[in-house]
Amino acid sequence: MDKYLQETKMLDYSNSHIQNLIQTKGWKEFADFERIKAIYNFVRDEILFGYNVDDSIPASRVLADGYGQCNTKGTLFMALLRACSVPCRIHGFTIDKKLQKGAMTGFVYRSAPKNVLHSWVEVFFENTWYELEAFILDKEYLSKLQHAYSDCAGAFCGYGVAVKDFQNPVTDFDRNNTYIQSEGISRDFGIYDCPDDLLKEHQQEMSAIKAFAYRNLGRHLMNRNVKRIRREGTLV
Repeated sequence: MDKYLQETKMLDYSNSHIQNLIQTKGWKEFADFERIKAIYNFVRDEILFGYNVDDSIPASRVLADGYGQCNTKGTLFMALLRACSVPCRIHGFTIDKKLQKGAMTGFVYRSAPKNVLHSWVEVFFENTWYELEAFILDKEYLSKLQHAYSDCAGAFCGYGVAVKDFQNPVTDFDRNNTYIQSEGISRDFGIYDCPDDLLKEHQQEMSAIKAFAYRNLGRHLMNRNVKRIRREGTLV
């Protein structure tokens, strides 16, 4: 398990802000199950769903931003787990961009690649690898979507969600897998020891011009839209 506990450039868990957080929360004093659950809940609900400048930012930057999406929140989740002696790895995919429709709008959605880089975190606990994905969306954001689409009793795709049972997705960790975007997966890249390795082989399929537009305009529009949904429950 040693390789699943190593620090990397992206999993920079010796960073003072990460160490201070762990000490303040007291996670190292928790029993193993409670430790994983507490870190999972922190990343899910206290690091809000949003779009960072790039997938390759380190965990300390995600923590400083206070928000993230699948890949960046996963980086922070892994760093916190490894810093607390919990083995973990990353599983890479692409997802169809249609599950982002609503969170992405207008020209941002039209210019986005059809297949978007995606990942979830796999945690080793009690001799089992658990697939944890549902930390991506904070509960407040998801609950506003569920209220807005209260008549949806089955599958749902959009606004960062792709699940079979929209009103009852499995988002809490209790010795189980959790998913929130898994129904949108289009390609499986397999398992990697760390996000650094995943991003060496696979990156978002965007031209330099589109990447620049995303970093400097697109993501700000997306974040403003996500904040409005979380605050008001109003959808586009």
